[in-house]
Amino acid sequence: MKLNFTGVTDPGLIRSNNQDAHYIDQQGRFFIVADGMGGHAGGEQASRIATGQIEAYLSANWDSSKPSQELLKEALLQANEAILLDQQNHPERSDMGTTIVVVIFRPQEPPLYAHVGDSRLYRFRDSQLQQITEDHTWIARAIKMGEITQQEARIHPYRHVLSRCLGREDVNQIDVQQLDVKRGDRLLLCSDGLTEELADPKIADYLQLSVPKKAAVSLVEAAKEHGGHDNITVVIVALE
Repeated sequence: MKLNFTGVTDPGLIRSNNQDAHYIDQQGRFFIVADGMGGHAGGEQASRIATGQIEAYLSANWDSSKPSQELLKEALLQANEAILLDQQNHPERSDMGTTIVVVIFRPQEPPLYAHVGDSRLYRFRDSQLQQITEDHTWIARAIKMGEITQQEARIHPYRHVLSRCLGREDVNQIDVQQLDVKRGDRLLLCSDGLTEELADPKIADYLQLSVPKKAAVSLVEAAKEHGGHDNITVVIVALE
């Protein structure tokens, strides 16, 4: 199955810097989106440490005999350790952290994904958009428990409060899941700068554009037109 992929990142209209980071393996082996937090320098540093560490670990161990689930889990745990070490060396960044979402395509195995935080993975199939990841946030748990509605969640003051992120001592378990894909699917990895501005039906409209690069650019521009309050990162993987 051939993969056609692209990525776009933009600081948005409010922030002067971009605390998002992303990585696209040019061989189509893996894709990463991270959204940093912890002040101007801290957020940028955390997201870049995470993407760099995961890229380096996956690249170095790609041809090893390690099971893919273990490979992906170890990559994220090592990224967490790298952020913790940087926090120790730079106390001014002690509160930094980052979300992460990663998809890997290893030969002769089903694709896998892992995430921490509220950066998301979507699958677009037969004109239908499905959110694959479940946000690690206070608000997502409240929705699941029936305490608030989806509509209330979009304007709730606690909607950005994470229950998990990389850069914390208590990160000791990474959930790795198999990803069901087929020819014709499109995958969307994104930071919450996109999903805060555009509801899922609007995202689906743009994902129907024939060229992934055009769809990615259009999504970012639409998020900016709707406010662009945060950094926006979009990675699209089309299975052709």
